Amino acid sequence: MIVDGHNDVLLEHVERAGSSPDLVLHRGREQLLDGYWLPKLEAAGVGLQICPLFASTVPSEEARAWAAAQEEEFRRTVEQNPDRVRHVRTRDDLDDTRFQLLLSMEGLEPLEGDPDAFDEWYGLGVRSASLTWNHANEFAGGVATPEQGLSERGRALVRKFAELNVLLDLAHASEQTWRDVLAEEVPFSVTHACCRAVHDHQRNLADWQLEALAERGGVLGVMAVRFAVGPESPTISRLIDHIDQAVAVMGVEHVGIGADFIKLEAPGAESPWIDGFAGPAEYPALVAGLRERGYDGEHLDAILGGNWLRILRETLAATA
Repeated sequence: MIVDGHNDVLLEHVERAGSSPDLVLHRGREQLLDGYWLPKLEAAGVGLQICPLFASTVPSEEARAWAAAQEEEFRRTVEQNPDRVRHVRTRDDLDDTRFQLLLSMEGLEPLEGDPDAFDEWYGLGVRSASLTWNHANEFAGGVATPEQGLSERGRALVRKFAELNVLLDLAHASEQTWRDVLAEEVPFSVTHACCRAVHDHQRNLADWQLEALAERGGVLGVMAVRFAVGPESPTISRLIDHIDQAVAVMGVEHVGIGADFIKLEAPGAESPWIDGFAGPAEYPALVAGLRERGYDGEHLDAILGGNWLRILRETLAATA
């Protein structure tokens, strides 16, 4: 079974209503999560998809409503497809044979600066969260602010996540945020990034970060986005170079997939993903490439999904 640590299947459900700040859902004939994404993911052999709520690029006063609209669509999909979909909230849910969806947050702007506001989102089923997107917020620094780390509010949230059995995600976090989280001695993972030793980009992880990630028992979801893989050679082979690097530094038990796909609405728009791996339908090409590099059997299964499943079993509460 393939587990995808990060795929923006919910972001497309909301948009601005013309010049109005109001948010509207993409509804109608095509319901994107169950009408577009689920068939593609299921056909590709994906069995668990982590789905982020994202509101880090809208005005701060709109962030909560933006995330709430995405959560509403997530909940609608689960409620209207009870025989097909399981919302993963606990460790026991991972044993369900239905398609599994785990709700996450990418950046904590919807909390409006209040650590206690996370309790509401936890009640809605959020079980993974990153502190930031690229820029800093009230909780932590992002990659655009490398010297800014955790605020006191951020430290409170990191501790809350550990208490609530929520998977802490350090994707997009600044190097100082990394150091501050390490000082808290809590577990964490990275849902979507690549390796800086292969392609030097601020969104990619340096070897010291990979080593720290492995020491905390976490997993890196290697992502298929062109700017991270390397725009000079945006190929599956280059993506697997990043996987090779991560395996060399951390061991195969700490490497997974976080493809970071999104559905392009504009006809003819240039793909931000790599050649030959721009959507779930092309997972067989990635699997073939991994086999050519010598990944097979338990090692292949671990990268494709086993490592994420292990981390989730270790992190999530056993029951609600």
